[in-house]
Amino acid sequence: MLSTKKILSVGVGIASMAGVMAMSSAPVVAAEGTIEVVTHAGAGGGTDVNSRMMMIRTRRGLKQDMVVVNKRGGGGAAAMQYFNSRPADGNTVLTFTVGHAITMAKGKTDLRVEDMAPIARGTNDPQILMVNCKSPYKTPEEFVAGMKNGDSMKFGGTSSGTIDHLTVFLWAKRLGVDMPTYIPFGGGAEVATQVVAGAVDVGTLNLSEASAPIEAGDLCPLVILGENRMDPIPAAKTAKEMGIDLVLSTTRGFVTHAGVSEERRAELEGAMMKAMGHSLYQAYLMNSGLDNTSPMGSDAWGKQISMMVNEFGPALKEMGLIE
Repeated sequence: MLSTKKILSVGVGIASMAGVMAMSSAPVVAAEGTIEVVTHAGAGGGTDVNSRMMMIRTRRGLKQDMVVVNKRGGGGAAAMQYFNSRPADGNTVLTFTVGHAITMAKGKTDLRVEDMAPIARGTNDPQILMVNCKSPYKTPEEFVAGMKNGDSMKFGGTSSGTIDHLTVFLWAKRLGVDMPTYIPFGGGAEVATQVVAGAVDVGTLNLSEASAPIEAGDLCPLVILGENRMDPIPAAKTAKEMGIDLVLSTTRGFVTHAGVSEERRAELEGAMMKAMGHSLYQAYLMNSGLDNTSPMGSDAWGKQISMMVNEFGPALKEMGLIE
């Protein structure tokens, strides 16, 4: 079994190289024929680094230069607005994340799902429900039974209206129970700390956020809201294998404009998928606590985008976060 500590120790040189790439970046003006990769994150952020790691080998396959264009603001709205203003010539790519899907579901952008053509997914970090290892819930089945029996539980996550908040709401809805108490914290590390401290009963976390307390035996993952089980946490089960149809992830991928020709879309997808299958990108994934199931082609990635936007809109309305 591959431990979380070992996973996160692999590829440090790759992450360092990506960090240098990000920190050394400066505002750029794309030359003619250069592909702009539009992100909503500042230089050095996770989305920025992911974009740059994808670009390392993709530019070789396409025989075109690629530059990152950082457009921050509005939970991705500024990046989507800029992307929407660019010509549909196949030389603009938007790094699309779960945060963009939430912003679209809130109606905070003019960009629509049908305006985008999915290319490929880059990273996928399933949402995982974790408890203090001293919790009375020792198995996924005990945890689900406790919720269905009306046990009082406090859930922790990052901020309100985020993927964590939506996860707790949709999880409760799938179980047919009322929304439990949700307490927002400043970040995943703080959520993990508060679960261990007993301030909340359940943390909505990603594996990469909670590796240290899991390794220490303080935090026990129970339910994975992903398609597959995860080797570093063999005791955790997927919601789907327990008969609960819910798949949610912190995810990043790439789209271009819907008006781009099918030939150009196929060219972009082929180059990206080959690049993300390379050992360089795979080492980056391992260093991030992810695995080779993250990269995904256009068809499945497009379905995931549509699922997120369509799922989040009604949920946010029921939660009273949009009208």
